[in-house]
Amino acid sequence: MKQSIHDVRTGMKDRAILVSLVTDQMKKQEEIAAYSLQELVQLAETAGVEVLETLTQNKDRADTKWFIGKGKVEELRALIEEHEATTAIFDQELSGAQVRNLEESLDVKIIDRTQLILDIFAGRARTREGIVQVELAQLSYLLPRLSGHGKNLSRLGGGIGTRGPGESKLETDRRHIRGRITELKAHLSEMVRHRTLHRERRRKTGVFQVALVGYTNSGKSTLLRELTEADVYVENELFATLDPTSRTLELPSGKEIVLTDTVGFIQNLPHDVVAAFRATLEEACEADFLLHVVDSASPMREEQMRVVGEVLGELGASGKPQAVLFNKIDLCTEQDLQMLTAPVPHLRISAYNEADLDKVRMLIQETLMGDTRTFRIPADKGDSIALVYRIGDVAESSMDEEDMLFRVNINREDYEKVEYLLSPFEVKEDKQGE
Repeated sequence: MKQSIHDVRTGMKDRAILVSLVTDQMKKQEEIAAYSLQELVQLAETAGVEVLETLTQNKDRADTKWFIGKGKVEELRALIEEHEATTAIFDQELSGAQVRNLEESLDVKIIDRTQLILDIFAGRARTREGIVQVELAQLSYLLPRLSGHGKNLSRLGGGIGTRGPGESKLETDRRHIRGRITELKAHLSEMVRHRTLHRERRRKTGVFQVALVGYTNSGKSTLLRELTEADVYVENELFATLDPTSRTLELPSGKEIVLTDTVGFIQNLPHDVVAAFRATLEEACEADFLLHVVDSASPMREEQMRVVGEVLGELGASGKPQAVLFNKIDLCTEQDLQMLTAPVPHLRISAYNEADLDKVRMLIQETLMGDTRTFRIPADKGDSIALVYRIGDVAESSMDEEDMLFRVNINREDYEKVEYLLSPFEVKEDKQGE
């Protein structure tokens, strides 16, 4: 006798059929739709799901009741029975009613792309801030859909869609969930306040901040590890990094900056996820310079770059000074290499090539160190002399009677933060020839 998929089967992998709907509007971008389904396979495997088969339907628009057509639901049911699948994962976001109708018809767990991403996040969050952000995103997503997730919430066997807040919270009434959301937002605001204080402290000491941004699995964590010898988790999988990691990086001049790895972006990143992770992604907003890391070997690199630009725009960080690092060039063909261009400064690199890493360090240094300024500082003003070394690249230094003379390469914006401390010592006449 066939075992019901509602039985508790602790420790067993979810076995899933993946489903994608390609509407008339999406047909104009068939390549992107196909890539999105391929990406869904990667997401499912990252979540520990065994992918059995994929199913695609072409339809003018989504069905309000079933999402896919009624006939396609029957085809999906046949596939589920044939493969003894326990789950159906949809590449697009479903409404609560659609989830309920599909569960009743198919008698399996129904998961959409958003819930799958949130599930991966729940399994990856390590810091208190990351855990709070994931729970907030999950509850914000589930609140309007509670009526459509009855069977998902009642399954005690675990698996995707059941990590995170926990059944006891999700089965309570909406008022309790709204209260929990308010509580989480308050916790997050406090964490953001602490993070802001740390940032301000760094700014006052003249420390530059550089953020690595990019599509998920583009190699940001590998680059951070190779540049700074940081002990960070690096794996060839989606969302290997969820919590931001900051490390000190020494530039060729000897000056130290803070380099931060951020959570990777992905197409169709749900609004609730972007909103909940805004505190983490603020590292990109607050950085002096963004390094946009691109997987050069990906056939969808142009689309991935577009998605990153879109999310940065949503965060209000699109106007930041930025350079593109075309990573993984060791995996590219000659034809691919010819096509690696960007409208901003860019480098073609492999994160495992030391000469390429030196180019990245030099690019950061040249970008952050701008104007050349001359200062005459009394030798007994130790704090001011130390500040000069912290905020700029000292090109020349000499002693003149009881004063120290410095020629310093310094970023204009950075100088403005400490101008009130150093302007009394600046030698203005040395800048007339500029």
